[in-house]
Amino acid sequence: MRIGFDNEKYLKMQSEHIMERIGRFDNKLYLEFGGKLFDDFHASRVLPGFAADSKLQMLTQLVDSAEIIMVVSADDIAKNKLRADLGITYDNDVIRLIDEFKDRGFYVGSVVLTKYTKQRSALLFQKRLENLGIKVYHHYLIPEYPTNVPYIVSEDGFGKNDYIETTRPLVIVTAPGPGSGKMSTCLSQLYHEHQRGIHAGYAKFETFPIWNLSLDHPVNLAYEAATADLNDINMIDPYHLKAYGETTVNYNRDVEIFPVLNAIFMKIYGKSPYASPTDMGVNMVGNCIIDDEICREASKQEIIRRYYHTLCGFAEGKYTQEEINKLELLLSQADLTTTYRHTVTPAMNRAEETGAPAVAIELSDGTIITGKTGDLLGASSAALLNSIKYLGDIDHDALLLSPEAIAPIQMLKTQYLGSKNPRLHTDEVLIALSATAAENDEAALALRQLPKLSGAQVHSTVMLSSVDKKIFKKLGCDLTCEPKTD
Repeated sequence: MRIGFDNEKYLKMQSEHIMERIGRFDNKLYLEFGGKLFDDFHASRVLPGFAADSKLQMLTQLVDSAEIIMVVSADDIAKNKLRADLGITYDNDVIRLIDEFKDRGFYVGSVVLTKYTKQRSALLFQKRLENLGIKVYHHYLIPEYPTNVPYIVSEDGFGKNDYIETTRPLVIVTAPGPGSGKMSTCLSQLYHEHQRGIHAGYAKFETFPIWNLSLDHPVNLAYEAATADLNDINMIDPYHLKAYGETTVNYNRDVEIFPVLNAIFMKIYGKSPYASPTDMGVNMVGNCIIDDEICREASKQEIIRRYYHTLCGFAEGKYTQEEINKLELLLSQADLTTTYRHTVTPAMNRAEETGAPAVAIELSDGTIITGKTGDLLGASSAALLNSIKYLGDIDHDALLLSPEAIAPIQMLKTQYLGSKNPRLHTDEVLIALSATAAENDEAALALRQLPKLSGAQVHSTVMLSSVDKKIFKKLGCDLTCEPKTD
């Protein structure tokens, strides 16, 4: 993979910058962490070289100075809100994240239930957390939040919230998803700390948009594509431009809320520590891009992938026409069409030739391998087998799986499990290949090529089954599909 981002430089620069920000206050900083602390595959796709767990690696350098507060809305628990990428509820994700943090040596100080009104599900979740030895605090709905600043910054506003006991200089405030109440939790703590004579600080960590890249840079456009469902819009930070005469990029929600935040800072501190939303940020990612062209190209590909993802989601009833319209606008801004993705045209051509669904896979060396729909294998399975044959320098006509080996699996599917489709899915092909590998050297060789598929680009002329999508994801492949069924 061509590298466009210096991960080691990022780890050093980012951790040093956060420590410098802590020093501006009374050795206490509440750092609101937006986005994913680990498994940030969007960042690793648009910034080749950025490790998916880079942010966690960076914080590991501060582990002795840091503690984590998990924030989750009691309303979201009551509604059984799901984390879309993992398919698990927010309460279960909080437990998962706590375990992940602890496994990496982080101290998780507590969980805060925001919008708390003694919801039964929230009380049950609190009991579950307390049984695990985790402290739980309550934050309440504040009337007219966030606009009625005098009321918010008072005993009847933030004053009613529980004060969260913390013991370390850096307090990382994170959540399972957006809308959980991270910012209000930080601001409430500033109020309570000030009441105790502690001049604590607040800062925000958001990887995207990258403040020191241009508004129309593909990396920033890819962020808009990734958040089309939230309708986030990148924009020039007008407060930063006015204060410093410097053009920086932020996004609409932070720019819109800044006057309110500024007023809250004024009410708590007597003066604001920041002149702009950009000032509040601590993100050093833009300073660690070492090959801008590589990151531009990767981001263009991501915009197209997001477009296909939205088209398929619309076909499944998950997205709206407005979200499609936004992605089409972003494609236009980046001067892109779907055929810019190298696998699209070969897949479509193969489908036209055969009159059936087809799949194309672009390997790391730029070679494109296709697979067609056959009597024994689906197009995904065929393309997968063809790819690992190529990677293992195995003759294309070699039978890694004989019809005799496939037939019992087809019988199981159709006669015993009631499937109408006798063709093997990718998971079934890999299991059959594993079984064959015990007695077939070429099958064993092909199996060893699977790790080389990480980073491969895949395009299907139809929407794939959940099984095939999961297999490509586990192999580290980036998949797009035409919004059509067989």
